[in-house]
Amino acid sequence: MRATFLGKDPESQEGQSPTLFATDRTDRVTYIAQGWKVIDPQALADVGEVPDHEALIEIPEEVLKMYVLRYLDDEGRG
Repeated sequence: MRATFLGKDPESQEGQSPTLFATDRTDRVTYIAQGWKVIDPQALADVGEVPDHEALIEIPEEVLKMYVLRYLDDEGRG
């Protein structure tokens, strides 16, 4: 699997870059999000148990907008 850079949070400081990548999987469309590890006890309690092979990350809305822009471009609407 390869990952293609879509963009990073324009507000982030050097070394702290929530980022979004698209993958080239052929069985389904997936993305990789790099963000801040969720360690807040209340947020973890709200979410509930997370399997060992998964992780919770927090990413800014600006990074999610990068997905929307790619989706609209792929659909010919961007």
